[in-house]
Amino acid sequence: IYSAFARGLSLTNYSPKNFNDILEGMWWRIDRKLTLENDLLSAYAVFTDCIKNGVTTIFDHHASYGDIPYSLDQIVKPAKELGVRACVCYEVSDRDGQQKMEESVFENERMINEAAKDDSDMIHAMMGLHAAFTLSDKTLAFCADHKGREAGYHIHVAEGPSDVSDSLHKYGKRIVERLYEQNILGEKTLAIHCVHVSPAEMHLLKETNTMVVHNPESNMGNAVGCGPVIQLFKEGLTLGLGTDGYTNDMLESYKVGNIIHKHHLCDPTVAWGVIPAMLFENNAKIAARFFRKPLGVLKEGAYADVIVTDYDPLTPMNGTNCNGHILFGMNGRSVTHTICNGKVLMADRKILVADEVDLMKQCRASAAKLWEAVNA
Repeated sequence: IYSAFARGLSLTNYSPKNFNDILEGMWWRIDRKLTLENDLLSAYAVFTDCIKNGVTTIFDHHASYGDIPYSLDQIVKPAKELGVRACVCYEVSDRDGQQKMEESVFENERMINEAAKDDSDMIHAMMGLHAAFTLSDKTLAFCADHKGREAGYHIHVAEGPSDVSDSLHKYGKRIVERLYEQNILGEKTLAIHCVHVSPAEMHLLKETNTMVVHNPESNMGNAVGCGPVIQLFKEGLTLGLGTDGYTNDMLESYKVGNIIHKHHLCDPTVAWGVIPAMLFENNAKIAARFFRKPLGVLKEGAYADVIVTDYDPLTPMNGTNCNGHILFGMNGRSVTHTICNGKVLMADRKILVADEVDLMKQCRASAAKLWEAVNA
């Protein structure tokens, strides 16, 4: 969500050559200038766009190092008002020093406690961690002592090759092995990306029942490589499909996920069944570890999350070939109606829970202030 106002931003003195340059020259530069107002309006905008794309449950990994305390409230407030389901966290990192690190941990702990009091089951919270190369063992232990063990972790794992080399250089071990020894892995932990993991690391992820989330467009955009998704799936991990903020259209991620692994492995037979299983089955399994009732199914006792799409099939469509119709015939903007927890949020493509015109006006004004601050 925090990246929403980067759309169209032209950064001064920015010429990235690798993933670390992208982090340092763009994302960390932006998140140090984000205000609570930016956070709030970004969340309203992203959640509204999620509704338009038929997305009702969002796991977010927030960072705003210029304004940390109560920043997660700015994400939760729009989620509640718009009627979407959210699991939030703040990105803990050592990159801006001890004080900022501690403030980040305390912000996670505060929201974990707040979410625990909310019996609606619409808001949950985790301990957010950036990536291994910006987190010391001491910091990981500090996170564990402040609700991390209970709530679980949302961490970027082995996203780029430099993350792996940093771990080998500093600790003499690969990232997943280090996280295992620090008790970060487990059934409540989301290991995001896992682009550069070894077979032994896959075994540790499986052994600890850690969830993994693949973000194909983000990985391609950051030029970090193509992860061993097909192998991870074969190993039986709970492997979901995400976006890492690249898009709010999950069907876009579905389409790219389907083709990138064919291209990468030079094998046209792969991914046909894996990617839809990740999106339609495993994402629901991941959500079920945090939310009390089933999601992603139409059955008694499940949450009433339903979307309707505008699609008139030009070939026969049935239960055995629907994935092909979704892949080649639908996208997020095909959605006409979005219902979350029994509440209609969008009908006939009209958002019923927000004034879009006024919201976009406020967003443009807030984004302009952020751009000026970033390039000052």
